[in-house]
Amino acid sequence: MPEYPDTDSATYQVEMRNISKTFGGVKALQDVSFQVKPGEIHALVGENGAGKSTLMKVLSGAVARDAGEIYIGGEKAHIISPKDGIKKGISVIYQEFALFSSLTVAENIFIDRLTGRSKLINWKKLRQSAREVLESLGFGNIPANKAVSQLSVAHQQVVEICKALARETSILILDEPTAVLAVSEAELLFELLESLRGKGVSIVYISHRLDEVFRLADRITVMKDGQYVRTCQTSEIDKDELVSLMIGRTLESYFPHREPNVGQAIFKVENMSRGEVVNDVSFEVREGEVLGISGLVGSGRTETVRAVFGADPRDRGEIYLRGKPVRVKSPRAAVKLGIGLLPEDRKAHGVLLNLSIRHNITLTRLKAFSGLFKVIMKKKETEYINEMVEKLAIKVGSIEHNVNSLSGGNQQKVAIAKLLASDCKVVILDEPTRGVDVGAKVEIYKIMNTLVAQNYAVIMISSEMMEIIGMCDRVIVMREGAVAGELQKDEITEQNLINYSMGVSI
Repeated sequence: MPEYPDTDSATYQVEMRNISKTFGGVKALQDVSFQVKPGEIHALVGENGAGKSTLMKVLSGAVARDAGEIYIGGEKAHIISPKDGIKKGISVIYQEFALFSSLTVAENIFIDRLTGRSKLINWKKLRQSAREVLESLGFGNIPANKAVSQLSVAHQQVVEICKALARETSILILDEPTAVLAVSEAELLFELLESLRGKGVSIVYISHRLDEVFRLADRITVMKDGQYVRTCQTSEIDKDELVSLMIGRTLESYFPHREPNVGQAIFKVENMSRGEVVNDVSFEVREGEVLGISGLVGSGRTETVRAVFGADPRDRGEIYLRGKPVRVKSPRAAVKLGIGLLPEDRKAHGVLLNLSIRHNITLTRLKAFSGLFKVIMKKKETEYINEMVEKLAIKVGSIEHNVNSLSGGNQQKVAIAKLLASDCKVVILDEPTRGVDVGAKVEIYKIMNTLVAQNYAVIMISSEMMEIIGMCDRVIVMREGAVAGELQKDEITEQNLINYSMGVSI
């Protein structure tokens, strides 16, 4: 039985006692207790599948608990629906957006209270109120009357945060809120959270980014396999000990060792341009090399690789494969040439959530399993899928289960399996570890090391500087749609990455 902190409901804004929850025989939460004080930022950490999000869904009323009690402000609370949670002052920002893409920013922020007593919408007042909320976050440049579908992923996350803060919130839960924010945008969020803490708001902060946890949190609670592990003051623990509590391995094993064996350049891009977002970008990548593309959100990284892959039209630019010019006018053409892309938004573009793991993995390779009259040879297909599942260490109950039944890290590995099934030798990974836990990150790094050991050429976009430093053999840094600089292995430091991305000469 774990040792929980002293229990005194009067001293906590939130107290959850002995919470248990089972899904189809799987124990998602086992006798978990959790407390948050008023005016506290409390980090909740653990691998994907540890039960963090489920515990918060129980608190907000999105998931019904099987056992346990909840106290809000010292009083026992009957929370069995999200509406109950909202009435208790609980607002949640999930990792998956809960926005209506066809509605405007203002409509999304005030979606649960568009009308007043008159039952009519005062559009002028609605937009003005939305602008005030946006400006309070430092994002007054986002038009209140613009459709959410027209916003960048980062700005959609901002709207999600505004929607939560527009309510009378005393308990704010954030699940990976900075996953799609640039460094400067994340800093604005941190300042806001610290301001809310000063006003007595209780904040639960779920993040896999340990720098953020140590930057913000007053206390940290660790969960593993649906169970409580430990709560401690942030000042009483270091990163290495925290990682060990979460996954049983040290921080030093974050980036698996690899001896680089870089060969000839096999993929080259010259003078790639697309409107104002990509401006005359050139780079090359060699066999057995991980080339990093770094820069702030909005620097043109994703736009560049999408133009290279044929997903977006380009104004000009040449692509060379093994020294020969090639034409890439569509993703289909890119894949046929052996160029593959893992998109940054796995849920929208990387996997088909409502299809089985089987269908996702072999979607790009069906011809290889087609027999007479183009009938799929299921035994051969199954053998291949099981081989990929084992090779990538994908944790599945059954390959017939839908992808949406998997954790974020395992969804990402299915997306990688689908990419590798297309037999591409030039692999572009756009934010490959976004939203996945520390353990899954290490497994994805191992996959990358295996690819380069087999002479694949790997291009990785990442917003995490430690990931760029730990995994890349060479880095190009982008700023305002152009290449600001290139760094060799011994030059890849946090300071150099920041300087180039901010336009400071080195």
